Amino acid sequence: MERRKFLANSGAAGLATVGSMTVSENANAENEGSRDYFELQRYTFDTVEKRDLFDTFMKDAAIPAMNRIGIDPVGVFYSEDDEGTVYVLRRYKTLDAFAESKQKLLSDKEYLRKGAEFLNIVTDTMVYSRVESSLMLAFEGVPRLETPVDSEDRVFQLRIYESPSIKTGLKKIEMFNTGELAVFRETGLNPVFFGETLVGEKMQNLTYMVGFENKEEQAASWKRFGSHPEWQRLKSIPEFDDKKNLCGITNIVLNPAPYSQI
Repeated sequence: MERRKFLANSGAAGLATVGSMTVSENANAENEGSRDYFELQRYTFDTVEKRDLFDTFMKDAAIPAMNRIGIDPVGVFYSEDDEGTVYVLRRYKTLDAFAESKQKLLSDKEYLRKGAEFLNIVTDTMVYSRVESSLMLAFEGVPRLETPVDSEDRVFQLRIYESPSIKTGLKKIEMFNTGELAVFRETGLNPVFFGETLVGEKMQNLTYMVGFENKEEQAASWKRFGSHPEWQRLKSIPEFDDKKNLCGITNIVLNPAPYSQI
């Protein structure tokens, strides 16, 4: 069986089994060329020195190699509240691209040469203490990754909305696609990505990132959003009641690494 057909018929179905809200058995074929897939990684470091080694690896070896195989742009972000945590955002156009990325990177001689100090680490010299990943499918309302801000003072928010069931998770996604995303854009909550989590922590969940030119604009945008009449109307609709559809919200403020492409 061809690889593309295999992923479409079995791989995506497997993702649906372990917790996807909306992915069907032929997700790869249906979404190729239309909606992005996102991988969000969270790295944990014991010391800033170890984080600095990771930064060097990402800047000099990993990001250039990822760009060469079509993973572009790549975002690297520091948690504002935890200097030992780094988030890496990768964008893929298809599930095939995600599945093949590791082998393609390990076939890149320049990547292996420039990243040798990091790639050849063994247990006694580990740099990060843990890495965790989530795989997401872009919302229909924001089908592609966006880079809405480019100022030196830009700041981002990563938010994770947990739902008590598959149906309530779908309902929150519907609320975003129906009108909430438009309010986000109008009030300055600039989308980077909105993703339905297929595999990851805190299932069921959707995860999104928004960007701002600076912290002052971040505060002003949320204030405009909270008082916007369309948002007030949407949240008053019984089927969109967040008290029924959400059971947990994680909010993380992020600052981009100096070399981040987002």
